[in-house]
Amino acid sequence: MNASRRGFIRGLAGVAACAGGCRSLCGGQKIRLGVVGTWGKGFSDWLTMYKSGLVEIAAFCDADDDVQTLVPAALRRQGVDFDFARVPFYTDYRRLLDDAGILGLDALTVSTPDHTHAAVAIRAMKMGLHVYVQKPLVRTLGELELFRQTAKANGVITQMGNQGSAHSGLRRSVEVIRTGIIGDVKEIHVWTNRPIWPQGAFAAKLVGGKEDPIPAGLNWQAWLGPVPYVKFKGALPPGTPGFDPRDPKRRFSDNVYHRFNWRGYFDFGCGAFGDMACHTMNMPFRACELGAVDAAECIQIDEPTDTAFPLRSIVKLHYKARRSVYRPEVVLPAVDLYWYDGNQLPRAELMPQVVAALGAVPKTGCLIVGSKGVVCSTNDYGGTGYLALAGEEKVQDMFFHPACRDIPFVIPRRSDVVDVVAQGPGAPAVELDGHYNEFLDAIRGVGPVFRDTKSRCFSDVDFSVPIMEGILVGIAAQRLPSTKLRWDSATQSFDDPRANAFVSYAPRKGFAF
Repeated sequence: MNASRRGFIRGLAGVAACAGGCRSLCGGQKIRLGVVGTWGKGFSDWLTMYKSGLVEIAAFCDADDDVQTLVPAALRRQGVDFDFARVPFYTDYRRLLDDAGILGLDALTVSTPDHTHAAVAIRAMKMGLHVYVQKPLVRTLGELELFRQTAKANGVITQMGNQGSAHSGLRRSVEVIRTGIIGDVKEIHVWTNRPIWPQGAFAAKLVGGKEDPIPAGLNWQAWLGPVPYVKFKGALPPGTPGFDPRDPKRRFSDNVYHRFNWRGYFDFGCGAFGDMACHTMNMPFRACELGAVDAAECIQIDEPTDTAFPLRSIVKLHYKARRSVYRPEVVLPAVDLYWYDGNQLPRAELMPQVVAALGAVPKTGCLIVGSKGVVCSTNDYGGTGYLALAGEEKVQDMFFHPACRDIPFVIPRRSDVVDVVAQGPGAPAVELDGHYNEFLDAIRGVGPVFRDTKSRCFSDVDFSVPIMEGILVGIAAQRLPSTKLRWDSATQSFDDPRANAFVSYAPRKGFAF
């Protein structure tokens, strides 16, 4: 923790009466929120919650001390009146959690690199703290199961950071598809323009050799957290494609790992698949009730390495036949879901009605192919949905398609969400407050209980864990290309011992969770 704030914490010691998570909220009392991961995506996460008026920021934590300069400057640019310097600041999440009782924490945002999501969130949940965890929820399948068990055992509220879940457009697509309007779905295609960070052979060449000097303001030990020690690597070499410090549109950040470029490495991230599938698979996973993944195979890969995710890939996930929860009389057929990353697109011949209406295959989105029609979403968050039934030449927006007019609205909506439907085909999704506010309302005991998750959060563990399981099984397939892997969720194991090596690991001494 920053030494200048230690006295502040000591002053709080006499005020706190219980450990974190046991405080009862009443009346207009605000949620005391701890922030782990203060800059980057973390900045928009905690600031959105702060702007809701429902929280009081009780503590900040970031392994990079530089954020103490970056955050106040950004707040001033946005005209936000917030005294960052008055809030306790830590560079090690373990110390923040040690002080959870003193700080009187109720909840935590976890917006760190993927490899520390589980370490922070699971320890927090064991203390009774509610957690908002950025996507991907965790980095490994073993962490995923422990996350689920811990959340259930401690009765805490969780929300994964796939903000599109709050879109009225996404919820409408789910409602429409669940009626069976497009018939039996046996094939789904999901694609992304990611990565926008180094992957493949180039990324692998950036690591190894001697350790670079660790910046004075970076707590590298805390940044690494539970994973085995990795040597710090600093600035990208001159001439790196996609990186020019003078270019405001540069694709890569300054250093090999920190900040942001860590996503492309197996030690720290989940690659393009883990970064974006929580968004782009969100709508089809819900709408088609996909459930537990059964098998995965990487059927195309460019530049596989032992260190970094591939430059691009196509992964085929298989989901077994299952009985519909929403139409119990119906057995839904097995589904093959194809994932494309590295700016690859499904063949235009798969979606002539989409191309006819929109002029081209969207750069990011998903296609659901049914026996009686197709549905296409045209952005990362799933907020736009277009439908064409058999015999129709073009897809139409679901909100205006004649066949959807009498389909009831059954999933509760957020009143604080701006739909992207009014922005036109292919428009980018807006950052949504509703997904954050839903988490805060759930802590306050406000709002409907969703049938999907049996909680007041639409991305609670009953949704986030199953979708993450499919993603992480697919990531294992990326590491063993051209090998069909079968996954048994009940035993938490693959049929290939090589893949089982990716399921779990022993946390580094001092970072157990």
